[in-house]
Amino acid sequence: MNSLRGISSMATKALLADLVSSYTQATGRPVEITSMGGVDAAKRVEAGEAYDLVILASDALQALAERGLVQAGSIRAIVDSDVAVAVPETPSADTTLNADIASEAGLQAAVRAAGRIGYSTGPSGKALLQLFERWGMSEELRPKLVQASPGVPVGQLVAEGQVDIGFQQRSELQGLRGIRLLGNLPDAVRITTTFSAAIASRAVDGAGAAAFIAFMTNAEHKALKQTHGMQVPAA
Repeated sequence: MNSLRGISSMATKALLADLVSSYTQATGRPVEITSMGGVDAAKRVEAGEAYDLVILASDALQALAERGLVQAGSIRAIVDSDVAVAVPETPSADTTLNADIASEAGLQAAVRAAGRIGYSTGPSGKALLQLFERWGMSEELRPKLVQASPGVPVGQLVAEGQVDIGFQQRSELQGLRGIRLLGNLPDAVRITTTFSAAIASRAVDGAGAAAFIAFMTNAEHKALKQTHGMQVPAA
């Protein structure tokens, strides 16, 4: 039996691995998902690479649908993913290590105290820059900003000491060695990305892709999604 072929961003890589394992065990159908930075994943689809399904942030997927690269009517939300904050695990004199980010004011103080701030090329990075602009801190923080290269986890920059504080999807930060999670952003400035799946316009097996998408959206996977730091999308 031929494998279903998909492409996704890194934020959903670990979750998809578990879902693929369960799906193959239940149906006997193998699924191969290639995961990479969301920007690069979208570029591969735009370049004409053939996949059965595409799993990306909803806005990126919608942009592909508008260009006829995925089937717009097939788009289904898979998970909501919150941005979290990480600092190096190794103690240092940096005040961000003991930052209290439970409030918006506390988060602002932590950002101001940090010498270098890591963020991603994905939707969370864009939203973070918009938050800094809303705070009126863009000019102040610009010299401190370090953007991770596509496919490079912000947590890696934190663990290696390249940045003092890092922002990325919780699913990409949790479980990484060398970092400590301070938690999600406070509710007042919460950044949530919805990741969705769609059937690719060049799909070899559109019916198979639709079946796997339906499996991923099944309510029985709620606990698994929470384990990976994500939530079932709001209705």
